[in-house]
Amino acid sequence: MPISIMRFNFVLPGRAPATLAQMYQAGVEMAEVADRHHFMAVTLEEHHGVDNAWSPAPLTFAGMVLGRTKQLRVMIQALLLPLNDPIRVAEAVAVLDLASGGRINVVAGLGYRPDEYAMAGADWKGRGALMDSSLEALVNAWSGEEFTFQDRTVRVTPTPKTPAAGIVFVGGSGKPAARRAARLGLGLLPAANLPELQAYYEEQCKEHGTTPFMIMPPEKTTLTLIAEDPDKAWAELGDHLLHEALTYQSWQTGDIHSAVASHASNVEELRAEGIYRILAPQQAVEICKAEGDFATMVLHPLCGGVPIEAGWDTVNLYTEKVLPALAG
Repeated sequence: MPISIMRFNFVLPGRAPATLAQMYQAGVEMAEVADRHHFMAVTLEEHHGVDNAWSPAPLTFAGMVLGRTKQLRVMIQALLLPLNDPIRVAEAVAVLDLASGGRINVVAGLGYRPDEYAMAGADWKGRGALMDSSLEALVNAWSGEEFTFQDRTVRVTPTPKTPAAGIVFVGGSGKPAARRAARLGLGLLPAANLPELQAYYEEQCKEHGTTPFMIMPPEKTTLTLIAEDPDKAWAELGDHLLHEALTYQSWQTGDIHSAVASHASNVEELRAEGIYRILAPQQAVEICKAEGDFATMVLHPLCGGVPIEAGWDTVNLYTEKVLPALAG
């Protein structure tokens, strides 16, 4: 059976509140379906002040999903830690860990948009030092003991049942991220397939006497919708996928590596590129069989403001036609 993942970021051009309300409610219901069909995880994201409402509050939505599911993991990929108060994050994540039975993971990201730092009143030029102090505060907070943070004495209770290294990964695509993870004994989850970064991370772990744990994205990452007629679906939904791809593309700089960064400028190029794909159920079955034990399907049912009914087509076709065919 494939590793099944569901991704949400609730992008919606125009930001109509009534439609966003329906999308968020549908996301919770889709996560319940994913839970019943043994998906591994739901992934969430964090961005701020985006014209299309790109998800700004993943911890809040994580709580809703965890409260409605029994086995499904929630991974926030990524939580922009320097834009948040790490003490409040430590408290919120501790409660989610306890209430969910340890089903929350957080990838701590540095972020790459100066306007988000300005909006948060955070120092863009000092973001590396801010990330270091925030990660240290997060780890120290879960000791349950008093410690000093920003010249004040703080203590976080309750503490999570899961150790910090079982909850938090450090995100990023450069050596500073690897050094942070190694020094604090945390796992590393880069934004792209970067074997050279893995080697550097393992060297750093050896130097600091910590145990390396890295989740490496595959060489090719794809975001998938399922439809009975992919050609028709591309004609109807392609602009939604392109909107998300262009938004994300506009944030990329030369030093950013991302497995889902598109270079397409129109729907035809996007389809040919293969990062976003719309598959017929039998195509999905054949791909999973060909990939064998390493088969992974990342469903993105509400991508770019895809109409909710089309999002449900992806979820239902996958759970009713793809998974049963593979089980058989």
